[in-house]
Amino acid sequence: MNFIDLIEQKFRKGDALIRLIFINVAVFVVLQTINILLLLFNQHFSWATDFLAAPANFFFLLQKPWSVLTYMFLHEGLFHILFNMFALYWFGQLFLMYFSQKQLVALYIIGGIMGYVFFAGAYNLFPYFQTAIDNSVILGASGSIMAIILAVATKLPNMEMRMLFVGNVKLKYIAAFVVLTSFFGITSNNAGGEIAHLGGALTGYFFIVSLRQGKDITAWLNKGIDRIYDLLKPRKLKVKKNENYAGHKMSDVEYNQNKANRMKEIDRILDKIKVSGYDSLSADEKKRLFESKN
Repeated sequence: MNFIDLIEQKFRKGDALIRLIFINVAVFVVLQTINILLLLFNQHFSWATDFLAAPANFFFLLQKPWSVLTYMFLHEGLFHILFNMFALYWFGQLFLMYFSQKQLVALYIIGGIMGYVFFAGAYNLFPYFQTAIDNSVILGASGSIMAIILAVATKLPNMEMRMLFVGNVKLKYIAAFVVLTSFFGITSNNAGGEIAHLGGALTGYFFIVSLRQGKDITAWLNKGIDRIYDLLKPRKLKVKKNENYAGHKMSDVEYNQNKANRMKEIDRILDKIKVSGYDSLSADEKKRLFESKN
């Protein structure tokens, strides 16, 4: 098995957290490789940032609306992506202890979108940024990761995490530190990024508060992703076997056993809904549940 096959296997078998990290790293490696090769021939590689980064100017955004999503998988340098991926892994692992993989992906995306909304909104609202609007873009997963950090810290405020050179620190203090750092940095050289952090942080906090009130702000996005997946998924021709065909007639024992197996499967699906919610069901499980009601 070569290196590419190994990476592909790890991606397919990995959970949503590992796949998010793989996507971010893959985008970084590909773009940086192209950049290095072109620079060797004195060619500048700027189209990726122009094409994938999200602009502060709303008129420019209309020309590349996809950038609201692509910017959150784009990184500028090695330390930028290393720091972000370590933070995503650490807090993503904690998140998955209490929430589903679908919620992780959806919160990552919604946090990134809200990060952009805060960034562009601030640049278009406050006079301080007026002269920088046309030349300002945002890139990086920080807003998305801040959503996950604040969600975990709001859910488990007193859980401790061991920090290098510091020791054990409660998550609520880590969250407070990163939020305050971003707030005090909104007029710095990285003003756009710091503002996006605040948008992502607010999203993560609101995610937990809404869950406590019985609402999941990621549900709508997961339903949309499921619909798109169902539309794109190749259809397989299925032949349904008729158990009574060719003169075979089930005995009372066989019928009762078959019925008991079906009820056992439905009970398993209902238990899964109680633990992880309806959205955690596979398409086949949803179909079985639907057929049992008819």
